[in-house]
Amino acid sequence: MTLIQITTIILFSWVIFIIAWERISPYRKGLPFFREGFWVDLVWYTIIQSYFLKILIFVYIIPAIQNGINWHGFAFFKSWSITEQVLFFLVTHDLYIYLFHRLQHSSKLLWRTHEAHHSGKEVDFLAGSRSHVVEIIINQTIEFAPIVIMGAHPEVIPIKALLDAMFGMFIHANVNVRFGKLKYFLNTPELHLWHHANYREVFHANFATKFSVWDYLFGTAYFPGHKPGNDRDNWGLYYDYPKDYFLQHAFSLKRFDEKSLLKYKWFNWYYNLRPNALITLKKVFVKKQEAAIVNIHPDLKDTDGISSLQTATTDDEMPLNYNYKQ
Repeated sequence: MTLIQITTIILFSWVIFIIAWERISPYRKGLPFFREGFWVDLVWYTIIQSYFLKILIFVYIIPAIQNGINWHGFAFFKSWSITEQVLFFLVTHDLYIYLFHRLQHSSKLLWRTHEAHHSGKEVDFLAGSRSHVVEIIINQTIEFAPIVIMGAHPEVIPIKALLDAMFGMFIHANVNVRFGKLKYFLNTPELHLWHHANYREVFHANFATKFSVWDYLFGTAYFPGHKPGNDRDNWGLYYDYPKDYFLQHAFSLKRFDEKSLLKYKWFNWYYNLRPNALITLKKVFVKKQEAAIVNIHPDLKDTDGISSLQTATTDDEMPLNYNYKQ
């Protein structure tokens, strides 16, 4: 079994574990599994965007950088073990992410590339995947280019990517867990979920991804000891944000009212394409389910030639339905 296969199995097992954890012990009770924006986050951000950006970053951007600088790392670094190299890049990249994340919240320009990540009102394990294309290109290039250029072991990239994905899902997960004093070193949902709350106190706080020690070290940690609350207005952005994947990216360039575009027929058709498709699929599924329920009963005839699925009457002339759909 290859390392890619092993990391893939671990990742899918982690997803199942996190989903079960969210159902058993939720941080915010009552959040639906198929919450608002679920399919956009899963299909567009997690699957489609991740696939194409992986090709762009690893096939085009990183090789171009490597050829441009014509440098192949330090000899002493190549002698390090896989574990040592993974730990090195975990710590150094996490410090970079903390600093860049903090800058994104301070710069109006960079905020345009980060606001999508904060747009969800219902935060769960999948919400961390919602990130602007530009933000992913910057962060993942800076994350993985040094690994390649410095000549790290090939195994470092899939291991580092696995840890990134697992930790990203964990800190955004809707799970009610406390780490005690360990939260001063490792980031947890109780800290990062506050970062996604719609409060001024946390707009410039809790920037860490894996190691919360950065927040405590640089004075940006915020933990009031209670939860933000379940009201919709307590989460996400304070302003309206588009729900469509492409409009979310367009919104970073030009502000507009998503609903005002519905006056155009072509946009109205596009905007309602996915909801209408889901409604159609649901109707088809319901019809098939109803047909299956009917077909499980034998087509028996009574002495009067009446099917057992037809309506019969009691002595009080009250209709009884024997198809078990009611």
